[in-house]
Amino acid sequence: MVGFSRPVPGAAGLHLVDGVPLLRPEEQAFTAMLTGFANQQLARNLARTTVESRENTVKAFATHVNAYPWQWTPAMVDEWLGDLRSLRDLKRSTIRSYSEAVRAFCHFATDPLYEWAATCEEWFGTHPVQVVHEWNTAVHVQDNEADAKKRAFTKAELHAFFAHCDDEVARIRAVGRKGWLPAFRDATLFKTAYAYGLRRNETRMLDAADFGRNPHGSEFGEYGRCQVRFGKAKKGSPPKRRGVLTVFGWTPDVLDEWFTEENRDAGILLGQFMAKNRIIDGKDDGFIVEIR
Repeated sequence: MVGFSRPVPGAAGLHLVDGVPLLRPEEQAFTAMLTGFANQQLARNLARTTVESRENTVKAFATHVNAYPWQWTPAMVDEWLGDLRSLRDLKRSTIRSYSEAVRAFCHFATDPLYEWAATCEEWFGTHPVQVVHEWNTAVHVQDNEADAKKRAFTKAELHAFFAHCDDEVARIRAVGRKGWLPAFRDATLFKTAYAYGLRRNETRMLDAADFGRNPHGSEFGEYGRCQVRFGKAKKGSPPKRRGVLTVFGWTPDVLDEWFTEENRDAGILLGQFMAKNRIIDGKDDGFIVEIR
Protein backbone atom coordinates (compact mmCIF):
# COMPACT_ATOMS: atom_id res chain seq x y z
CA MET A 1 0.00 0.00 0.00
CA VAL A 2 1.37 3.38 -0.98
CA GLY A 3 1.41 5.98 1.83
CA PHE A 4 0.61 9.66 1.52
CA SER A 5 3.55 12.04 2.03
CA ARG A 6 1.59 15.25 1.64
CA PRO A 7 0.32 17.02 4.79
CA VAL A 8 -3.35 16.62 5.63
CA PRO A 9 -5.62 19.70 5.81
CA GLY A 10 -4.82 21.66 8.97
CA ALA A 11 -1.31 20.23 9.46
CA ALA A 12 1.37 22.50 10.90
CA GLY A 13 3.51 22.16 7.78
CA LEU A 14 0.85 23.87 5.69
CA HIS A 15 0.71 26.98 7.87
CA LEU A 16 4.23 27.46 9.22
CA VAL A 17 7.49 27.46 7.27
CA ASP A 18 10.43 25.56 8.74
CA GLY A 19 13.47 27.68 9.56
CA VAL A 20 11.66 31.00 9.33
CA PRO A 21 11.61 32.92 12.64
CA LEU A 22 8.31 34.44 13.75
CA LEU A 23 7.91 37.98 15.02
CA ARG A 24 5.30 36.97 17.63
CA PRO A 25 5.66 33.19 17.81
CA GLU A 26 2.95 32.46 20.43
CA GLU A 27 0.29 34.59 18.78
CA GLN A 28 1.17 33.50 15.24
CA ALA A 29 1.31 29.83 16.19
CA PHE A 30 -2.12 30.03 17.85
CA THR A 31 -3.58 31.79 14.79
CA ALA A 32 -2.09 29.13 12.52
CA MET A 33 -3.59 26.40 14.73
CA LEU A 34 -7.03 28.00 14.47
CA THR A 35 -6.68 28.24 10.70
CA GLY A 36 -5.68 24.61 10.52
CA PHE A 37 -8.57 23.63 12.79
CA ALA A 38 -10.99 25.45 10.48
CA ASN A 39 -9.54 23.76 7.37
CA GLN A 40 -9.78 20.35 9.00
CA GLN A 41 -13.47 20.89 9.76
CA LEU A 42 -14.21 22.25 6.28
CA ALA A 43 -12.55 19.15 4.82
CA ARG A 44 -15.12 17.12 6.78
CA ASN A 45 -17.96 19.10 5.15
CA LEU A 46 -19.03 20.75 8.40
CA ALA A 47 -21.12 23.91 8.02
CA ARG A 48 -19.27 27.21 8.06
CA THR A 49 -21.49 28.39 10.88
CA THR A 50 -20.30 25.43 12.97
CA VAL A 51 -16.66 26.15 12.11
CA GLU A 52 -16.97 29.83 12.99
CA SER A 53 -18.86 29.12 16.20
CA ARG A 54 -16.20 26.66 17.41
CA GLU A 55 -13.40 29.07 16.54
CA ASN A 56 -15.07 31.88 18.48
CA THR A 57 -15.54 29.56 21.47
CA VAL A 58 -11.87 28.53 21.47
CA LYS A 59 -10.81 32.18 21.25
CA ALA A 60 -13.13 33.07 24.15
CA PHE A 61 -11.64 30.30 26.28
CA ALA A 62 -8.08 31.38 25.46
CA THR A 63 -8.95 34.98 26.34
CA HIS A 64 -10.58 33.94 29.62
CA VAL A 65 -7.60 31.89 30.84
CA ASN A 66 -5.05 34.24 29.23
CA ALA A 67 -3.01 31.29 28.00
CA TYR A 68 -2.16 29.55 24.75
CA PRO A 69 -3.24 25.95 23.95
CA TRP A 70 0.11 24.43 24.95
CA GLN A 71 -0.40 25.98 28.42
CA TRP A 72 -3.98 24.85 29.01
CA THR A 73 -4.92 22.55 31.90
CA PRO A 74 -8.17 20.80 32.90
CA ALA A 75 -8.43 23.15 35.89
CA MET A 76 -8.73 26.09 33.49
CA VAL A 77 -11.70 24.41 31.81
CA ASP A 78 -13.33 23.81 35.18
CA GLU A 79 -12.95 27.46 36.14
CA TRP A 80 -14.19 28.72 32.77
CA LEU A 81 -17.28 26.52 32.62
CA GLY A 82 -18.01 27.21 36.29
CA ASP A 83 -17.95 30.96 35.66
CA LEU A 84 -20.26 30.56 32.66
CA ARG A 85 -22.79 28.68 34.79
CA SER A 86 -22.59 30.82 37.94
CA LEU A 87 -22.05 34.30 36.50
CA ARG A 88 -23.78 34.19 33.10
CA ASP A 89 -26.33 31.47 33.95
CA LEU A 90 -25.99 29.83 30.54
CA LYS A 91 -28.14 26.88 29.56
CA ARG A 92 -26.86 23.33 29.97
CA SER A 93 -26.89 22.76 26.22
CA THR A 94 -24.83 25.92 25.67
CA ILE A 95 -22.26 24.87 28.27
CA ARG A 96 -21.97 21.45 26.65
CA SER A 97 -21.51 22.95 23.17
CA TYR A 98 -18.71 25.18 24.49
CA SER A 99 -16.91 22.25 26.11
CA GLU A 100 -17.31 20.18 22.94
CA ALA A 101 -15.74 22.98 20.87
CA VAL A 102 -12.68 23.05 23.14
CA ARG A 103 -12.56 19.24 23.17
CA ALA A 104 -12.58 19.12 19.36
CA PHE A 105 -9.83 21.74 19.13
CA CYS A 106 -7.62 19.89 21.63
CA HIS A 107 -8.23 16.61 19.81
CA PHE A 108 -7.04 18.29 16.62
CA ALA A 109 -4.02 19.95 18.26
CA THR A 110 -2.85 16.74 19.96
CA ASP A 111 -3.30 14.43 16.97
CA PRO A 112 0.20 13.41 15.75
CA LEU A 113 -1.11 13.46 12.20
CA TYR A 114 -1.23 17.26 12.27
CA GLU A 115 2.21 17.66 13.92
CA TRP A 116 1.14 20.54 16.15
CA ALA A 117 2.30 18.82 19.34
CA ALA A 118 5.80 18.30 17.92
CA THR A 119 5.91 21.85 16.57
CA CYS A 120 4.93 23.37 19.93
CA GLU A 121 7.41 21.15 21.74
CA GLU A 122 10.17 22.39 19.44
CA TRP A 123 9.28 26.06 19.75
CA PHE A 124 7.92 26.45 23.27
CA GLY A 125 9.33 23.47 25.15
CA THR A 126 5.84 22.07 25.83
CA HIS A 127 2.86 20.82 23.85
CA PRO A 128 -0.96 20.93 23.99
CA VAL A 129 -2.87 18.20 25.81
CA GLN A 130 -6.53 17.22 25.97
CA VAL A 131 -8.09 19.28 28.77
CA VAL A 132 -11.74 18.26 28.31
CA HIS A 133 -12.54 14.88 29.84
CA GLU A 134 -15.56 12.91 31.00
CA TRP A 135 -15.15 14.07 34.59
CA ASN A 136 -15.28 17.82 33.86
CA THR A 137 -18.00 18.01 31.20
CA ALA A 138 -21.70 17.29 30.98
CA VAL A 139 -23.01 14.33 29.01
CA HIS A 140 -25.93 14.52 26.59
CA VAL A 141 -28.26 11.82 27.97
CA GLN A 142 -31.71 12.86 26.76
CA ASP A 143 -33.15 14.12 23.48
CA ASN A 144 -35.26 16.94 24.85
CA GLU A 145 -33.35 19.62 26.74
CA ALA A 146 -35.89 22.42 26.41
CA ASP A 147 -36.48 24.68 29.36
CA ALA A 148 -39.28 23.20 31.46
CA LYS A 149 -40.68 26.72 31.93
CA LYS A 150 -41.47 26.89 28.22
CA ARG A 151 -44.55 25.18 26.85
CA ALA A 152 -46.48 24.98 23.62
CA PHE A 153 -49.30 27.41 22.88
CA THR A 154 -52.77 26.35 23.86
CA LYS A 155 -55.31 26.38 21.06
CA ALA A 156 -56.83 29.59 22.39
CA GLU A 157 -53.39 31.25 22.53
CA LEU A 158 -52.54 30.02 19.06
CA HIS A 159 -55.77 31.37 17.67
CA ALA A 160 -55.20 34.71 19.40
CA PHE A 161 -51.70 34.91 17.93
CA PHE A 162 -52.86 34.20 14.37
CA ALA A 163 -55.75 36.64 14.76
CA HIS A 164 -53.34 39.32 15.98
CA CYS A 165 -51.13 38.77 12.92
CA ASP A 166 -54.12 39.27 10.62
CA ASP A 167 -55.30 42.32 12.56
CA GLU A 168 -51.86 43.89 12.17
CA VAL A 169 -52.05 43.45 8.39
CA ALA A 170 -55.45 45.15 8.30
CA ARG A 171 -54.35 47.94 10.65
CA ILE A 172 -51.19 48.79 8.70
CA ARG A 173 -52.97 48.75 5.36
CA ALA A 174 -55.83 50.87 6.70
CA VAL A 175 -53.45 53.77 7.40
CA GLY A 176 -51.94 53.52 3.92
CA ARG A 177 -48.48 52.32 4.95
CA LYS A 178 -46.32 50.07 2.78
CA GLY A 179 -45.52 47.73 5.64
CA TRP A 180 -48.74 45.77 5.26
CA LEU A 181 -47.22 43.38 2.71
CA PRO A 182 -44.30 42.28 4.95
CA ALA A 183 -46.81 41.87 7.79
CA PHE A 184 -48.99 39.79 5.46
CA ARG A 185 -45.96 37.69 4.56
CA ASP A 186 -45.12 37.10 8.23
CA ALA A 187 -48.69 36.08 9.03
CA THR A 188 -48.61 33.54 6.20
CA LEU A 189 -45.20 32.32 7.33
CA PHE A 190 -46.36 31.67 10.91
CA LYS A 191 -49.43 29.76 9.75
CA THR A 192 -47.41 27.69 7.27
CA ALA A 193 -44.83 26.78 9.91
CA TYR A 194 -47.60 25.58 12.22
CA ALA A 195 -49.52 23.77 9.49
CA TYR A 196 -46.53 21.65 8.44
CA GLY A 197 -44.53 21.54 11.69
CA LEU A 198 -41.49 23.25 10.21
CA ARG A 199 -38.30 24.54 11.80
CA ARG A 200 -37.26 28.14 11.30
CA ASN A 201 -34.77 27.54 8.48
CA GLU A 202 -37.11 25.06 6.80
CA THR A 203 -39.82 27.71 6.72
CA ARG A 204 -37.46 30.45 5.59
CA MET A 205 -36.23 28.43 2.59
CA LEU A 206 -39.65 27.41 1.25
CA ASP A 207 -40.52 28.25 -2.34
CA ALA A 208 -43.76 28.20 -4.30
CA ALA A 209 -42.55 25.13 -6.19
CA ASP A 210 -42.30 23.18 -2.93
CA PHE A 211 -46.08 22.78 -2.74
CA GLY A 212 -47.93 20.24 -4.84
CA ARG A 213 -50.86 17.89 -5.09
CA ASN A 214 -51.48 14.83 -2.95
CA PRO A 215 -53.28 12.10 -4.97
CA HIS A 216 -54.82 10.79 -1.74
CA GLY A 217 -55.95 14.25 -0.63
CA SER A 218 -57.56 15.87 -3.64
CA GLU A 219 -59.60 18.17 -1.39
CA PHE A 220 -56.42 20.21 -0.73
CA GLY A 221 -55.94 21.02 -4.41
CA GLU A 222 -52.51 22.39 -5.32
CA TYR A 223 -51.42 22.46 -1.69
CA GLY A 224 -51.76 18.84 -0.61
CA ARG A 225 -48.07 18.33 0.07
CA CYS A 226 -45.08 20.38 1.15
CA GLN A 227 -41.60 19.31 0.05
CA VAL A 228 -39.06 20.43 2.66
CA ARG A 229 -35.68 20.82 0.93
CA PHE A 230 -33.64 22.34 3.75
CA GLY A 231 -34.30 20.02 6.67
CA LYS A 232 -31.90 19.67 9.56
CA ALA A 233 -28.74 18.03 8.26
CA LYS A 234 -26.69 15.33 9.92
CA LYS A 235 -23.04 16.08 10.67
CA GLY A 236 -21.10 16.63 7.44
CA SER A 237 -24.15 15.95 5.24
CA PRO A 238 -26.30 18.19 3.03
CA PRO A 239 -29.74 19.34 4.18
CA LYS A 240 -32.18 16.48 4.67
CA ARG A 241 -35.27 16.41 2.45
CA ARG A 242 -38.70 15.22 3.50
CA GLY A 243 -42.31 15.52 2.41
CA VAL A 244 -45.08 16.73 4.73
CA LEU A 245 -48.74 16.14 3.90
CA THR A 246 -51.38 18.80 4.43
CA VAL A 247 -53.78 17.95 7.25
CA PHE A 248 -55.64 21.17 8.02
CA GLY A 249 -58.49 22.19 5.75
CA TRP A 250 -57.63 25.89 6.07
CA THR A 251 -54.03 25.54 4.87
CA PRO A 252 -54.80 25.74 1.10
CA ASP A 253 -56.74 28.98 1.63
CA VAL A 254 -53.85 30.57 3.53
CA LEU A 255 -51.30 29.59 0.87
CA ASP A 256 -53.52 30.48 -2.07
CA GLU A 257 -54.10 33.85 -0.46
CA TRP A 258 -50.39 34.58 -0.57
CA PHE A 259 -49.49 33.03 -3.92
CA THR A 260 -52.47 34.50 -5.80
CA GLU A 261 -51.22 37.87 -7.01
CA GLU A 262 -54.67 39.38 -7.47
CA ASN A 263 -55.64 38.65 -3.88
CA ARG A 264 -52.36 39.95 -2.51
CA ASP A 265 -52.42 43.18 -4.50
CA ALA A 266 -56.05 43.79 -3.63
CA GLY A 267 -55.33 43.23 0.03
CA ILE A 268 -58.04 40.61 0.40
CA LEU A 269 -57.34 39.01 3.77
CA LEU A 270 -58.83 35.56 3.50
CA GLY A 271 -56.70 34.64 6.47
CA GLN A 272 -58.92 36.61 8.83
CA PHE A 273 -60.60 33.67 10.44
CA MET A 274 -62.58 32.61 13.44
CA ALA A 275 -61.44 29.45 15.22
CA LYS A 276 -63.52 27.19 17.35
CA ASN A 277 -63.18 23.70 18.73
CA ARG A 278 -65.13 20.84 17.20
CA ILE A 279 -66.00 17.89 19.37
CA ILE A 280 -66.38 14.53 17.63
CA ASP A 281 -67.16 11.42 19.64
CA GLY A 282 -66.15 13.20 22.80
CA LYS A 283 -62.69 14.11 21.47
CA ASP A 284 -61.29 17.51 20.59
CA ASP A 285 -60.76 17.57 16.82
CA GLY A 286 -58.75 20.82 16.91
CA PHE A 287 -59.89 24.18 15.67
CA ILE A 288 -61.61 24.78 12.38
CA VAL A 289 -60.89 27.86 10.35
CA GLU A 290 -63.95 29.67 9.06
CA ILE A 291 -63.20 32.17 6.31
CA ARG A 292 -65.06 35.41 6.69
